[in-house]
Amino acid sequence: MRVIGLMSGTSYDAIDAAAADLRLDGETLVLRPLGMVSRPYGPGLREALAAALPPAATTFAEVCRLDTLIGQAFARAAVRAHRELCGGRGELVASHGQTVFHWAVGGEVRGTLQIGRPAWIAEATGLPVVADFRPRDIAAGGQGAPLVSLVDLLWLRGRPGTPVALNLGGIANLTAPDGTAFDTGPAGALMDAAVRLFTGRDFDTDGTLAARGTVHEPLLRSLLDEPYYARPAPKTTGKELFHEGYLLAALADFAHVPAADVVATLTRLTARTVADAVRSVRATEVIASGGGTRNPVLMAMLGAELPGVPLRASDALGLPAAAKEAYAFAVLGFLTLHGLVGTDPRSTGARHASVLGSLTPGRDGFPPLPRGAEQPVRLVIE
Repeated sequence: MRVIGLMSGTSYDAIDAAAADLRLDGETLVLRPLGMVSRPYGPGLREALAAALPPAATTFAEVCRLDTLIGQAFARAAVRAHRELCGGRGELVASHGQTVFHWAVGGEVRGTLQIGRPAWIAEATGLPVVADFRPRDIAAGGQGAPLVSLVDLLWLRGRPGTPVALNLGGIANLTAPDGTAFDTGPAGALMDAAVRLFTGRDFDTDGTLAARGTVHEPLLRSLLDEPYYARPAPKTTGKELFHEGYLLAALADFAHVPAADVVATLTRLTARTVADAVRSVRATEVIASGGGTRNPVLMAMLGAELPGVPLRASDALGLPAAAKEAYAFAVLGFLTLHGLVGTDPRSTGARHASVLGSLTPGRDGFPPLPRGAEQPVRLVIE
């Protein structure tokens, strides 16, 4: 089955569309990557989204407008992937949507909201769409994240030692072989906020600003006092906590620190908190993906924080680092269509595993739902 996975993460810079040919072979799920296309949000839409995100105030009218515009943007990305990657023969779209709020109180997640109405995708492509993945796990008492943990567990099964899958997006998360999975804290979220504050650019391209700076140890120690880092797993976080206002408050007593030093310190913060999390699960190998892998300064700092632990990009195992999360949601959509669970309760803290998402019919209605499929225990990249 040819499935298109759509993803826009906490950096909300672009929509990634990855196409995969997926099939079940007994207990093995086989994934053949067909490629990825990426479609940036237009500047007006990105600015409107940023202006509506917490801690900013917004209105239902603006939420409705963004839900429609983001749905249409996802639809354009899906159409392009359907045409260019699937030759017009795609069979299913799995859309994560754009997270705009993750409602967590005292470590308990009570709700989550991803926008980008799937009806626009179904109308534009003619294909059925699985979307709205996270709420079912939350309803079952889970964190609703990291949902890619099940895919990581299937993918890394059988590797020697204790391999850990690490995603470096706006927020960093990891998955360990025993099912432990959690958000470690900010990856690009605070770095990007600082770069926008000091330069007006969206992110630190190739880590050039951080490379010019020096880590300011008093600021780093202050940032590491954030209570989130000491909380036990499972736990999730997002830009509801790590946003520009958080950064400004953290810098209030460090106004004298030069911009390059601030960015270098925030880069070290990400490396340190990720490394602490990796050490906590006694990892023997780290397999990284996400936009943060393109920041050589961050990767060098992370390597220095983890001496003796091999650090490699997921490309080395067959999944492109830039597209891994989009491929993961293609897998989750495929599992949903087959009536198979898409969560591991050890990772999200839910009471039980759940079949995820909701299904929007395509132009020809609902697809025939396969029956009798066996829950896979491993994922093989072909």
